[in-house]
Amino acid sequence: MLETQLERLAERGVNLLPAVEITTHFIFERDGFVALVERKEDGFGAIGAPGLLGGPAGFAALVWRGAEPWFVARNFEQQATPDQVASIRRFAADLDYALRQL
Repeated sequence: MLETQLERLAERGVNLLPAVEITTHFIFERDGFVALVERKEDGFGAIGAPGLLGGPAGFAALVWRGAEPWFVARNFEQQATPDQVASIRRFAADLDYALRQL
């Protein structure tokens, strides 16, 4: 099962970022978006909400203010473009598909 999940991640261009200092989660990335995934003894657990990686904030969550999407972190705000919203949704869907239990 784990091998199939890793193959699915690779097929979709999702990268596992090295972060040895984080022992409770894996960090997956694609196209500047990241998501934390819980580490389980037998593989992968719950998938966290994806966000924007980089910039002064490190991680900025996608939040909605009314009908407007924003990337928000401590001391950082950036309005999300429609392309970014579409990309982060595809990333989340691909990550969910790849890590789904078989």
